[in-house]
Amino acid sequence: MALPIMAKATAVWLVDNTTLTFKQISDFCGLHELEVNGIADGEVAQGIKGFDPIANNQLTREEIKKGEDKPIHKLELMYYAAAEGEQKRRGPRYTPLSKRQDRPAAILWLVKFHPELTNGQVSKLVGTTKPTIMALRDRTHWNIANIQPIDPVALGLCKQLELDAAVQKAAKKKEKEGGVMSEEERMKLLSTEQSLHMPEEPKVPGALSAFENFTLSDEPKKEEPIIDADSLFNLPKDGSEKE
Repeated sequence: MALPIMAKATAVWLVDNTTLTFKQISDFCGLHELEVNGIADGEVAQGIKGFDPIANNQLTREEIKKGEDKPIHKLELMYYAAAEGEQKRRGPRYTPLSKRQDRPAAILWLVKFHPELTNGQVSKLVGTTKPTIMALRDRTHWNIANIQPIDPVALGLCKQLELDAAVQKAAKKKEKEGGVMSEEERMKLLSTEQSLHMPEEPKVPGALSAFENFTLSDEPKKEEPIIDADSLFNLPKDGSEKE
């Protein structure tokens, strides 16, 4: 189902200016009904200005009137013949200005710890261009000396599920190509969920198991000389008689 542009702002306008039910607004805007309820309570979409769907040719007044009169009526988005067959714009994802300075560190982390990822996958994960990725792969980036690799998930540039999906896709592609992966590479290709369910590492080998529970108390004790307390006080006096 096609959704209106600026869906959340449109929902804000419909909540403020119509008597449509939360269900009708959530279905039209592609939001959860509880999220629309939160907009009405002022807990969600604070600071977002309402976007008039009538003035922007997304709904007609008659369509809204039908919905207000009949709560089970589903609102229909206005049809644009010119938009028929329009494809979603492809390219790197949008990265907020506050996080753009972190992208080189995230790219360096990806090319270092997951070199199997293609430039296209890295570009989709952190929203960058292929020339920047190549410069960091080749270490010809102008600021390479000052860039430290940082996990893009920790930086908030992508989600862990997105990173795991890209890594798993790279693993399947390498298996189809007949590439042989080392144990280290195989560990890198494991998702977070898989790594958490792995068995524990083997303990100390049997030849050294005797030393595993060794403590100082197992050492043989040395016999200490018995000291008579009285002998400590029977010291020779000055000017004592010679035998």
